Amino acid sequence: MTTTLPARLKTLTRDVLMWGVFVFAIAATVSAGRFFDGAEKSAVTWGGIALSLLMGTLLAQKPRIKAFLSTRPVLWFLFLFNGAVAAVAAVAVGGTQGAMTAGGMGLVALGAGFGLLSGRRNRKPARA
Repeated sequence: MTTTLPARLKTLTRDVLMWGVFVFAIAATVSAGRFFDGAEKSAVTWGGIALSLLMGTLLAQKPRIKAFLSTRPVLWFLFLFNGAVAAVAAVAVGGTQGAMTAGGMGLVALGAGFGLLSGRRNRKPARA
């Protein structure tokens, strides 16, 4: 079954717009301190975080990305990398920022670990 050109163009436009908003939100979160002070800085930072989480969630639900994220090598990378970053952040970064970084990265590592375990349970044992 083939799709028409206008349908493909609509899908491509929506995907490009979603990726653009995601990248913009990440950039706003990271660079808010460079352009704003005080309450404006906090508003832009938290708004960027919320928008990037929303767009990231929507993008991760797309079939091709979902299939990529659920592969074993990607899950192992997410588990090991985020677990290491969480451990280092807990020690190297002080105060609330270190605790929040360690907690967030630890949650991602746990999610990837549970993905690895559930994939292991769903596989059937090899027959002799």
